[in-house]
Amino acid sequence: MSVCVGLWLIEKEVVVRDMNVITPDVKLGRDVKIYNFVNLYGCEIGDETQIGAFVEIQKNARVGKRCKIQTHTFICEGVTIEDEVMISHGVIFINDRDPWAVNPDGTIKTEADWECIPTVVKKRAAIGSNATIMCGVTIGEGALVAAGAVVTKDVPANTVVAGNPARVLRKRS
Repeated sequence: MSVCVGLWLIEKEVVVRDMNVITPDVKLGRDVKIYNFVNLYGCEIGDETQIGAFVEIQKNARVGKRCKIQTHTFICEGVTIEDEVMISHGVIFINDRDPWAVNPDGTIKTEADWECIPTVVKKRAAIGSNATIMCGVTIGEGALVAAGAVVTKDVPANTVVAGNPARVLRKRS
């Protein structure tokens, strides 16, 4: 299996070229296209997906087939993006409802000290630039999240949401 990374064609190996970091535990599908300055670790990327520059996708995140993840997007642990989803520029996913740097005793928090709250983006949904997706929500199949929206609750299938907090505007055809 090979993947196009910037101007490099790679086989399964740790890659640090063109300022990309792709760890060996990343599962890359067929014909994945990755642009420069990308950080991928412990995630899964489906066939024919495109990942723009300055994107980070963390461990235990999954991106489906034929998705477009555009520049400056952050996909954290616990996020599942199904097939044929469009994630526009600068989208941020959040996986912790009540983040703290330290525990009550002042010790720095570790992975064992917090709960990852999963988020799901269903097939053929689209998320506009600079949207923020809070944890624990499901964005329904074919839904559209407008640019700049802050999604704090589930988005029904085939609807358009906008605002802060995001609210339903209309059905999407």
